[in-house]
Amino acid sequence: MPAVMSAAMSPLIPDYWDCFALDYSGAREKFRLAAQAAGARLCAYQHPEQLAPDGSALSIDVAHLGNPAAAKQLLIVSGTHGLEGAAGSAAQIAWMKSGGAQALPADLGVLLVHSLNPYGHQHGSRTTENNVDLNRNFVNHNAAYPQNQAYASLHEKIIPDHWTEARIQQADEAARLYGEQFGADALYNALASGQYSHPDGLVYGGSQREWSNRTLETIVQVHLEHARQVGFIDWHTGIGDYAEPFFLCFNEDGGKLQARAASWWGADRVLGQRPNGMARPNYQGLVFFGLQEFLGDRPVVGAVIEFGTRGLGTRYSLRLDQWLRHKSHLHPDPMRDAHLRSDLLDAFVPVSNSWRRSVLRHSMEITQQAIAGVSAW
Repeated sequence: MPAVMSAAMSPLIPDYWDCFALDYSGAREKFRLAAQAAGARLCAYQHPEQLAPDGSALSIDVAHLGNPAAAKQLLIVSGTHGLEGAAGSAAQIAWMKSGGAQALPADLGVLLVHSLNPYGHQHGSRTTENNVDLNRNFVNHNAAYPQNQAYASLHEKIIPDHWTEARIQQADEAARLYGEQFGADALYNALASGQYSHPDGLVYGGSQREWSNRTLETIVQVHLEHARQVGFIDWHTGIGDYAEPFFLCFNEDGGKLQARAASWWGADRVLGQRPNGMARPNYQGLVFFGLQEFLGDRPVVGAVIEFGTRGLGTRYSLRLDQWLRHKSHLHPDPMRDAHLRSDLLDAFVPVSNSWRRSVLRHSMEITQQAIAGVSAW
C-alpha cells in the first residue's frame, strides 16, 4: 500500500490561481518566489541562444530544498513537454506553498527542476526550439537511431496542409485505416513511441542532444553529486482519465526498483498500466533513461506521472501543435490561429477550476508519498 498521509498530516491545498500561471514568465516568477519563501537554494541555467519575445531570459530554474548533501534525494521535473509546463509548475509551487519543504526529514533533499523545456513553455508547444520532443531525445546520438517505419508511412497523411474539417477527417481516416489493418496498439505505438526521420513530425527525437538534455546532465552532476539513491517524478498531462493521475513507471518490469515504486504509490497505479487502454508504446529516449545514464550505478526509482485531459483525443492536439508550427503560415488567418492555440492549450492544461484543483490535490499527495518512500528507502 502507498504511504498515504493521514488527514491530520495533510497540508492545506493552496488556491489554484496562486499556483497556475498564464504563461512561462508568470510560472517562472511564481516558482522563484515560492522557492525563496521556502528557503530553497536557487539557481538558473539560462538558454544561451533563445529569448522570450520581450527579450527576457528563457531559463531552467533549479530549487534545492532540505539537505542538499543527503544521500537520499527526490528529483521533480516540470515542463519536459513545454505546453504541459503550467501543470507541472503548479504542482511544484503548491508543494512549496503548502510548507512541505519545512517538514522534510533531515536525511533527504528535494531538487525541483522547473520548466526543463523553457522554449516550448514560452511558445505554447510541446517541443523544443528545434521541434524536438525532449522526452524522446535521450538516446545515443552516436549510434543508429531507432526505426519507426510505421510512422514514416503515416507522416504525410496525418498532418494536412490545410487545417479544415474536411482535411482533418481525411487525416483521421488514414489513421483509422492503419489501425484497422494493424491494430489499435500498433497505431498507438507508431504515433507515440518516437521517430527520428521526420523533423517536422510527431514525437521527433532529434538529430543531436538538445540544450535541455545537456543541461539536465549538468544539473545532475552539480546538484545530485552526493546522492546515492534518487526518487524521480516527471510531471506531464494528457494520458488517463480526466483530472486523474496516470503513472508510467520505467523501472524494469518485475524488478526490485519497480516494486519499490509500487510500494510508494500503490501496485494498482504502477504495475501493468495501459495508457488510454492501449499496450504501452515502445518509448524511446525518455528523460528517465537519460537520468539513469547520468546517475551511473546509483539507483533511481520513479515515474512519468500524467494528469488526464482528453484521452485519445490528444492525438488531434499533437497534430495541431505541429501544424501550427510548420504549416499555419501557408494560409495566414490570425483569428483562426488564436482559436486553435487556445484549444491546444486547453487540451493539455484545461482552464477548468475542477481540473486544476484536482491536479494540485493529487500532486501534493503523490509528492508526499514519494518523500516518505525515499526517506524509508
